[in-house]
Amino acid sequence: MKRVLVWTPILFILFLVQSYFWVPTYEQQTRGNPDRLYEYITASIGDAQILNPILSADSASSDINQRVFEGLLDRDKDLSFRGRLATHWEIYEEAYFYVNESANLPGMDPNSPQDVVRLILSAKEKYQGTDDPVFASLENIRDIRVILPEKFEITYTITQGDEESFPVSLSVSAPSRIRLTLKNVDQDLFSSLAQILGEDYFAKFDSSRYVSGLPGMLPEKQKQIAGDILPAVEHNPVIVFHLRPGVKFHDGEPLDAGDVKFTFDAIMDPKNLSPRVSDYEPVKSVDILDSMTVRIVYKRLFSPALGTWSMGILPSHLLNEKALAGEAMELRMDPDTFTMRQSRFNRNPVGSGPFVFREWKSDQYIALDRFEDYWEGPPNYRKFTYRIIPDQLTQEMEFYAGTVDDYGVKPHQVERLGIDPRFQNFSGLSFAYSYIGYNMRREIFKDRRVRTALGMALDVDKIIRYVLYDQAEKITGPFLKQTDFYNAGITPLSYDPQQALALLEEAGYRRGSTGILEKDGKPLRFTLITNQGNDIRQAIIAIAQDSWRKIGVDVRTDVLEWAVFIQERVNKLDFDALVLGWSMGIDPDLYQIWHSSQTNPNQLNFVNFSDDEADRLIIEIRQEYNHDRQVELCQRLHEIIAREQPYTFLFVSKWTAVLDKRIVIKEEGELGNVDYRPIEPTQTDNYTFDFNKWIKLSEQPQFLTE
Repeated sequence: MKRVLVWTPILFILFLVQSYFWVPTYEQQTRGNPDRLYEYITASIGDAQILNPILSADSASSDINQRVFEGLLDRDKDLSFRGRLATHWEIYEEAYFYVNESANLPGMDPNSPQDVVRLILSAKEKYQGTDDPVFASLENIRDIRVILPEKFEITYTITQGDEESFPVSLSVSAPSRIRLTLKNVDQDLFSSLAQILGEDYFAKFDSSRYVSGLPGMLPEKQKQIAGDILPAVEHNPVIVFHLRPGVKFHDGEPLDAGDVKFTFDAIMDPKNLSPRVSDYEPVKSVDILDSMTVRIVYKRLFSPALGTWSMGILPSHLLNEKALAGEAMELRMDPDTFTMRQSRFNRNPVGSGPFVFREWKSDQYIALDRFEDYWEGPPNYRKFTYRIIPDQLTQEMEFYAGTVDDYGVKPHQVERLGIDPRFQNFSGLSFAYSYIGYNMRREIFKDRRVRTALGMALDVDKIIRYVLYDQAEKITGPFLKQTDFYNAGITPLSYDPQQALALLEEAGYRRGSTGILEKDGKPLRFTLITNQGNDIRQAIIAIAQDSWRKIGVDVRTDVLEWAVFIQERVNKLDFDALVLGWSMGIDPDLYQIWHSSQTNPNQLNFVNFSDDEADRLIIEIRQEYNHDRQVELCQRLHEIIAREQPYTFLFVSKWTAVLDKRIVIKEEGELGNVDYRPIEPTQTDNYTFDFNKWIKLSEQPQFLTE
């Protein structure tokens, strides 16, 4: 007679308890092994995908990249920018405009650039001492130069429709140009100058007069092409970074300006398919002034510019064309088609950050060692281990045992663990939100009424109450709820299954014989997917499936391993609908996620959202330096996205993290004195800001005793 083992819940619990006791406790680990005090171990539900900061787009990879690589700057505890690989920087602007030879300037020769300059300088005296904004713009001018007329040939690629493009050779005879060097970026400069030179001085500059060889096409198209080649005005913000001397990569090679330029070039190289392109496309040039100085010139106003240089800097000597060609030859691959994405560097990275990569065992762990030559001094922890533990219950058990040093408390545990005297705890409102995204390439999701109806049929309050134990807040759009960019005036979709049905009927769906809604004989059927290892997302797809089936939507669900989910489904745009989340920065730039140009494979607008006004607003937000105006634009963008419902916006979660009370900040003075102090979060509740100074003591320090 065959015996069958029945795997009951009781047996499962006993198995977990037994497994728990098989794991050595923290005390057992440190007994006879004091090095455990100097190793920090954290856990993740998913493995990293690619350890290269210009190529990665997942949170696990970013967790490692931020420790192995370093950028030119980051933000301090007060959210101000602080130097990292750069010690300091200057920001100014070079602005240009063409002399409008057809303008009417009273008492002056419109063809004389010198007369135009004299008019601007005399206006400075006229407005001197006034509160007029024109004076502020004029006072900001540091230098004025005339650029003489020039002739040149240019090849311009004309695009027609979505795919067709062809190059044309054009001859240009440019008129004189005025260059204004400004002390600070001034987005209102040309508005101010228009009050001096005439309201239409810039608007009526006809670029097409100076461009010949334009093919036969509509005059509007010809003007647009000529305007691209000879723009009437041009803002060119400039950042000059001064690099920190003596910084080394982990292999001992010095880091210099060439590596900064190489990193930018690698991002912009289309072969590399970097998801960071949109952050750096506004850059006109990256110029090496000397080995320790880089000058970055922008094509146009771009308010997020400074923050983008927190990107980790790559070592050019390991990834340049010669190095990649050599690697391709070793691997017996074609050097002409071999790209950075194929390099072994992505699994054996070399950066200049506080930790050195040591080992990566897929789906098990990533091990780092501290960088002894780190410019700021090596971290207190000698080792950093990133363990892959997909099961969250196992993570919890290992945290209690001390084999993992931190634990992200689940919503149902907050009431208990958030006040547990054994641990120090930190909490806040997440810089992330969760959503259901609809692939609008699919026919059923092209209709806004369908997307809205699905949102109305889902009781988000119920999810927050019963799945998240009230550890979340509802949201209606894509901006951080903690900022004023978020439009608090937008009302969340009401939970109204009957109204949802009415919307679907309006969209042409009727109940079929099976009870499923149909349109033109086709059932309203799709698959909702998410990733393994996230119990909350899996609960959401179960609730969504049940809610939508009640109104006649045939929903299948699938839970995929993280790498498959991202690489095969999301990056390849092969999904119907998904449950996912975004981690957000403070800056309101949403170009990568929401602009219609970012809808290709491996880009982040994978739901294929496209709206002309939204595109315009996204660009304006990037070019707006006035905070109040930026808020106004963001709130309008929020309104459009909320109306279109490309996502069903769900919630922003509250988070709680716990650490052993023996983990403290250790600082050594110049005289060798040691000071210990408690971990304190920043104003954005980031408690890991001083991680490089953390250490775990063998006993709980007195100042943490309650």
